[in-house]
This record gives sequence, C-alpha cells and structure tokens, in this order.
Amino acid sequence: MQAEKTQVEKTQAERLQLVEELFHRALECAPNEQAAFLAEASAGDETLRREVESLLAAHERTTNGFENAVGGLAAEWAEEQKPRAAGPRRLGPYKLLSLLGKGGMGEVYLAHDTRLGRKVALKLLPPEFTDHKDRLRRFEQEARAASSLNHPNIITIYEIGRIDDTHFIAAEFVEGQTLRRRLNSAQMTLRDALDVAIQVADALAAAHAVGITHRDIKPENLMVRPDGLVKVLDFGLAKLTESRAVLAAPDALTAPEARTEPGAVMGTAQYMSPEQARGRELDGRTDIFSLGVTLYEIIAGRPPFDGATTIDVLAAMLNQEPAPLAQYNDAVPEELDRIVSKALNKDREERYRNAGELLADLKDLRQELELEARLARDDGRLGAAPLPHHRPGQQTARIEATQTGVSQTVRATSGFKQFFGRIKSRRMGVIITLAALALAALAGVRYFSGKGAREINSLAVLPFVNSGADPEVEYLCDGLTESLINRLSQLSHLKVMSRGSAFRYKGRDLDARAIGRELGVDAVLTGKVTQRGDELLIQVDLVDAADSSQIWGERYSRRRTGVLAEEEIVQEVSLRLRPELPAGERQRLVRRYTANTEAYHLYLHGRNIWNKRRRQDYPKAIEYYNQALEKDPAYALAYIGLADCYVLGAGAASGAEAFSRAKAAALKALEIDETLAEAHASLGAVKMFYEWDFQAAETEFKRAIALSPNYPTTYQWYADALTMTGRADEALTRMEQAMELDPLSLSVIRDKGRLYYYTRRYDEAAALCRKALDLDSGFYPAIVTLGDTLLQKKMYQEAIANYRNAVDLSHGMGLMRALLANAYAASGNGGAAQKMLDELLTATGNRPIPAFDVAVVYMGMGQRDKAFEWLEKAYQERFYRLVYIGVDPLFDPLRSDERFKDLLRRIGLPFE
Repeated sequence: MQAEKTQVEKTQAERLQLVEELFHRALECAPNEQAAFLAEASAGDETLRREVESLLAAHERTTNGFENAVGGLAAEWAEEQKPRAAGPRRLGPYKLLSLLGKGGMGEVYLAHDTRLGRKVALKLLPPEFTDHKDRLRRFEQEARAASSLNHPNIITIYEIGRIDDTHFIAAEFVEGQTLRRRLNSAQMTLRDALDVAIQVADALAAAHAVGITHRDIKPENLMVRPDGLVKVLDFGLAKLTESRAVLAAPDALTAPEARTEPGAVMGTAQYMSPEQARGRELDGRTDIFSLGVTLYEIIAGRPPFDGATTIDVLAAMLNQEPAPLAQYNDAVPEELDRIVSKALNKDREERYRNAGELLADLKDLRQELELEARLARDDGRLGAAPLPHHRPGQQTARIEATQTGVSQTVRATSGFKQFFGRIKSRRMGVIITLAALALAALAGVRYFSGKGAREINSLAVLPFVNSGADPEVEYLCDGLTESLINRLSQLSHLKVMSRGSAFRYKGRDLDARAIGRELGVDAVLTGKVTQRGDELLIQVDLVDAADSSQIWGERYSRRRTGVLAEEEIVQEVSLRLRPELPAGERQRLVRRYTANTEAYHLYLHGRNIWNKRRRQDYPKAIEYYNQALEKDPAYALAYIGLADCYVLGAGAASGAEAFSRAKAAALKALEIDETLAEAHASLGAVKMFYEWDFQAAETEFKRAIALSPNYPTTYQWYADALTMTGRADEALTRMEQAMELDPLSLSVIRDKGRLYYYTRRYDEAAALCRKALDLDSGFYPAIVTLGDTLLQKKMYQEAIANYRNAVDLSHGMGLMRALLANAYAASGNGGAAQKMLDELLTATGNRPIPAFDVAVVYMGMGQRDKAFEWLEKAYQERFYRLVYIGVDPLFDPLRSDERFKDLLRRIGLPFE
C-alpha cells in the first residue's frame, strides 16, 4: 500500500512539473500563438491543455498590463512578466515590488533593498519546499557557486540568507532579455553572434579557473542587456570540480563540493555534452560543448542536434555529426566553422582544452573580420549580414516530462524561413593583401604566446592614468595598477617589475622603448581610466618595448559602484603571455578576495595611503583597512594591509604592541588563505625583528618566494635575515634579486647600500645612497645611511650635515637625533652631544624615546657602562634594531666586551 501511495505521489509530482513547464513556455510565445503551441504540445491530452490554459488565465487576471525588463539567476527566472496587482510585501530589508517569474526552484521578485537604496532580483524558495532537501541543496549550491565569482559577464550575487523559514538570494537586477527571446524577436548578425560567444567564453574561463562548471549553458540562461553586455545566469547545476573554499559570506566560508551520482543526467538535453549525457564525471569542457551548440544555433537558426524526443536528441548528439554551418549560411567564415566544430567534438580530449583557448580563437577571428572589413571597404561592414531569424512559435518548442526516470521531449516544429546575408566578392589583390596582413597579425599573437621567435619574459605595469584628473578616480587607478602587478607577479617564469619601480613613471610621458631600456623589460602594460557619469571606461594596452608597437588592447566598461575589472584584465594578459598555465596558477590569478564592493574600495583607499609611505598617514590607512574588514571580516588582503602598517610600528603605543598586532593580522590572513605570499613575508618579518626566531623567519621567507617569486619585499627582508646572521654573500644575492624586480625602488637601492655598509664596503654603500637621492633628494633613509658611511670614514662634518638633514626631513625622529649626537661626540664636540642627550632624556610625546637611541648616544660619548645599561633596557623592550648590532660598524667599540657577546647570544645572533 505504501509503495502504491509513493508511486501515485511521484506521478502527481511529475504531472505538476510538466504543467508548470508548459505554462512557462507558453508565456514565452506571443499571445496569438499560445493556442497553437498548446494544441501541439499537449499531444491530445485535453486535461493537460486545460490545466495550462487555467494557469494562463489566472496569470492574465493578476497583471496590470505593464511589462518589465527582467534579470535573473536561472532559466526559471522568466523575463518581461507583469507585476502583481497586490501591494508590495516585505522580506526583512527587501521590499517586494513585483513578481518577475517563478519555476521549479521558487519565485523571483523585483525588490527594493531599503538599506542601500537599489533594485535587486530576489529569488525565494517557498517555505513548503524547505523540507525538500534536494531543492534546498540546489538553491544553496546555485547561490554559493555564483557568489564565488566576480566577473562582468556573470550575474552578481549580493547576499544569500534566510529570514524565518524563507531562504533567498539577492542578486543584481539586469535590464534586458534572454538570448532565447532575443533570437525570437530580433535579427542577429555574425558580429553579434561572435560578441555573445566571446563574452560567454570569457565568463566560463573565469568560472573554470576557480573550479566551477556551469553544466547548463543555453540561450535561456544567457541574459543580453540593451547595451549588448551578456550575463550568464543559473548556477543551480554548477559543479565544483575541485574541493576548495569559496567565500560566500562571513558566516559561511566554504561551499560543499557538489557530486553527481554515476549515471545521473543533469542539464538540458539539446545542449548536453556526450559525457554529460552519459552521466560521467565532468569538467569545464562540457560547457565548451554547450557553448558550441548555442553558437551553432545562433548562426544556423537551428540546433546542431535535433529530434522528436529527448532520446532522439541524445542519439543524434552521440552518433551524428552536425551539418557544416556553410549549409545554412554561406557567409560564415571557414575559421568560424572550424572553431564551432572543435567545440562540438564528441571526444572531449579533441575539444578546446579550456575556455581561454576558445576565447582567444574567437577574439582572433573577430580581429581578422574587422581588418577584412576595413580593407574591403564594402558599403556595409563584414559580419553585419543578418543570420537566420528565430521567431516565436517557429522555433522548436521543447516540453520535458519525466517518465520512469527518463526525460522525454515533445517537439512542435513549424519550420524555419531561412535567409542568409552574403559577402560581396573581392578582388584577388585585396584578398592577397588581407591574407598577408592577417598572417602578420597572427604572428604577433603567436610570438606573444611563445610560438614565435620572441617571447615576453618580463613586464612592467605602469600606473594607470586618471584621464579626468578626478581625485575620486585616482585611488582606483593606483589600486588597479597595484592589483595587476600583484596578480601578474604570480605567473611562473615571468619577471614583473614591482610597484616601487613602476610608480616612478607616474605622471611621466615616456614611450615604451625608453621604459623598456630603463627597466630591462620586454613589454609594458599601460592603462587609462575615464569616468562618464556612473560608468568607468578602462582602456588597457600591452606594448612591445622593443619598438613601441601594440601587441594587444582592450576596452572595458564598468559601473562606478562595482568591483573593477582586474580579474578580467589579468586573465586576458596572462593567457597571451602564458597560454599553458597550470591549473593551480590560473586559479591564483583569478582568485576573488572579496565579493563586497564597499570593502574592495575601502581597501584600495588604505593601500593608496600606505603606498605614499608617509608615516604620519599610516593610522588613516589602518582605519580604512578596519572599515573594509567590518564590511567583509574574511577579506584577507585587508589583514595583510594591517600587518604591513604594524610591521613599521604604525598605530600602536609601543613596538611590542605593533609587532603583536602585525602577527595577529598576518596569521588571520593565512587562516583565510594559506597561499598569500605577502602574509608569509609579514609573518617572517615579525619572527625576525621581534621574536628573534631567525630560522622560522627564513622558513616564512622561503615560502613567500615559492608562492610569489616577484615580490621584492620578501627578498629585502630575507637579505636582512641573512646579513644579521653572518651570511653576507647569500644576502647580497637576495638583494640583487630584489633590485632586478624593483630597480628604481628607493627602498631597495638604499637597502643594498646598507648591506654594503654592514660589510664595510663604504664607497659602494655611499654610491648607492647617492643614486637613491638622485631619484628623490628628500628620501631621508638614504641620507641616514650615507651619514653612517661617512661617519665610519671619519668624515665627521659631512656625516653631521647628513644627519641634520635627516632630522629635519624625519620631523625630529629620535634615532636621527641620537645618530647626530653620536656624530658630534665622535667629532670631539661633547657639549653638543650632551645637550642632545639631555633633550632625548627629557623628551615627551605620544611614544617614549626608545632605550636603543639613548644607548647610541652614550656609546658615542665613550660611556660604555651607560651604553650597556640602556642596551639592556632595549633588550627588555625587544627593540627591533637590536638585530643589526652584530654587523653594524657603529657598535664596533663594544665588540670586545663580554657583555656585548652575551647580548648577541641572547638575541640569537652569531658572535666571535
């Protein structure tokens, strides 16, 4: 009896699902075509037809005649539906304005977010469905998969939540129509088709890079905005091909890996790949096949695989080859036919290996068509001829019904009226010229991908230009530049100039050849940001430093309130530089650190302040980082920003407090993402400067280098650790590596000079300090090191002059005054030294004068006992500069004293 009841319930559920699907497909037809559609789709089942007609009548009664442009998360999100007559309802902070559509996974409303004052598409799972574990799992999986992505062609998820018994997803509201409706209502050209395919391939490349496979790419799941921007919808069937953490919300840091049971078939039959139809394990190549089907359908006006039922469709897909596109449109270029055929290869090993390869071929084809159009000088542009027209009621209508576990398809076909655009004949001379130029263009791409004679092995990303000089855009330009440098630095076997050297060119008008010579790079990436109202236009160009020729360029349009296009730009550049990227490296390149736009912009504000290297401004940077973390407590980069500030002693009452905070921030960043090289470097600095655990510091520095070999700060700090532990030759090697990456960095140049100072190579040290000062005469750390060098050469007056200058430029920092007092004492001016000592001892302020500074003065005055007394106090404070005393010539007068050796021993430094 129970088995019979279960079977009845199953049959009823299948019946309801069929009625619901026919209802939504009927809504997609024009009103005067609905009756004909239902007559054919119901196949003589009058009860089925009446049930659907009843729903359509009820729907008509609840509308008020006004259509809405719709955006959504899934194929079930029907667009251009009519709002309900009833008044608005509320769900927490969301005010529900109108019903956009509904399907098997719930209802979708146009809603108003009262907190941020914006429209959103709100997808709700009804309370009665929450007991259905599979529906709930699919709902949450769709949200988490989509929210882990940040790409202009993928719908943006704002929030995933639950209020009372209602689960919901809040997403961006997209004005537009699905590609299906676009095909049914308007002509598309070859250029339109390529544009859609390029945008979808770009979105898939980003999703696949982080281990997400869509598994249901089809025209119903592609939304086209009026401006032509395509949005990929419905990640409800997405499969996480690799088990990895996906940051969806502060209280939900991971998304479970979705697994398909062997033999289970998910997706839409007409767009499935062979391996998907067979229920096999899937990867990104299944999406490539589905995109190939979609592109074929756009161009030919019909799908590549057809049949009366699902079984017929699957049989055709598994056993038949699609007809050449030229059979339907003789204007289709052979290269496009090749691209589509490769995407539709039944053997996935023969398909495109990844969406990036498909994207590159599509873009190359578009570039060739544009070039041909310019050369041909036709009355119309090449690719502007219309493709076969899709009309409502003329397309194949698919109705899926589940019977004994097999999805059957009923199709009603009225036939297509085909018409094709034609390309005008060309003279042979034009064709020969076109071929030569196309080959030259392809050669440029090939040398870029490593297939030609010249490879790009080094790159400089120059500061993006704020074309409108808008202060509110300036920090975005600098932030985007730095983000690109950091991301591209993770490419293996590519040397990327660091921020320090790149920003030396900010505001300077130099050509790529001059920059290439100065920095020793093969190519230069430049950018320009223009604000027009609420839109940001970002122009990016990759230029060959050998001859200033453009290798690649792209223009991006983004809303001012959105996250910038760094991931997309990084992907474009990296694919051209290194098309065969390992999976792990590709994932790191496109990793999304936050989904919160406000947090992202607050972080950029903080980084912009930090990079100006004005110590008095660091507390403001810390404030921005903390605000970013309030918006997104799992934003690892903001924790790194805090660690960077605290390592330099900013925002704390004492050095001990600063290093403690730096360590906590670095550890938090690593807790979120263990692969962040900058966090490992910061942790190494804490272990070196404060904990005096030099072996552990070296371990952290080596880990940082392995993760990001282009981060120069790691080499600088590692060189420090090697120097202070008596490994000067190794230290010099590491410092040279830092200088290769950052040849114009004042800090790197000065640190190399300091290394020479520690090894008593005073002339070389002085030369490097002067080089830094040639770049910036106000860079007081170089002035101090030059003073130290001159002091050791007994050039007292010159040393005193440098120290005085450093005191003025550093606004009277204690160490600068201590060094000046030491120099006075060494020159025989004890009175001046004593006066400055008295000032140090009686100084007041927010932070006490470090005991180390007082010890430096006593040492210069020859008061050894006093010097050791204050060094011991510095030891108790764990003052960071104590780690250098083992190699600093300034402390040579104390080396023979056993107390000095004991101090070195306790710090963990080598001693004779």
